[in-house]
Amino acid sequence: RRHTRYGTVTGVQTCALPIYAASAIQDGLGRLGGALFGVWRSQIGRPRDEVQIITRWPGGDTNAADEALAGVLPPVRKASAADMQPTLRPINARAPSSQGNYAFRRFTTPEPDWPEFLNLCGGAWPGFEAAYDSQVIGLWKFHTLKDGLIESLLLTRRPNLAMWERSKIPENSMEVEVRRKLSRRYDLCVDTDVFTTTLLTAEDRKDDARWT
Repeated sequence: RRHTRYGTVTGVQTCALPIYAASAIQDGLGRLGGALFGVWRSQIGRPRDEVQIITRWPGGDTNAADEALAGVLPPVRKASAADMQPTLRPINARAPSSQGNYAFRRFTTPEPDWPEFLNLCGGAWPGFEAAYDSQVIGLWKFHTLKDGLIESLLLTRRPNLAMWERSKIPENSMEVEVRRKLSRRYDLCVDTDVFTTTLLTAEDRKDDARWT
């Protein structure tokens, strides 16, 4: 895992991403040594025609991602990409496969506070997952360190939007402690933002709704 890198691509589409595109993306990545981790489209907080693609590169060469994706993506109006390194999670190559409410949250943390930030995450996650029927998919650190600040991406899954709201209001002492750790984590950051998505590559329930 230490030598595995991930890449994230944000694309604004001219049309809905066809379901068949996921297999084409996977094939294109596989030819260059990569793998598709998942494709998500925005639900709340970002335009509905925006998609997030996370790729996995066991050999550490994310530079091949652009080449692999260029020939297989549906038409996009614009796109941006970034290189990421896994931290506490993911701990294996298994990609998310269940539909749900996926939250993409970015953090900007001063480098001296990064160890405490990681400790708070690791301490809060087991209680968070147990209390809210939720999963922490991954926490990645972006490769570029700017001005002594570390940028990271946290990806979490809740079963639905109702649980997203429920997780904000603690109802017992265990949930209060989880919220305390999460709140302290926010205190360490100079910036954070979040948006929610659905998983286009889900195996149990497809998101094939069309835009109007």
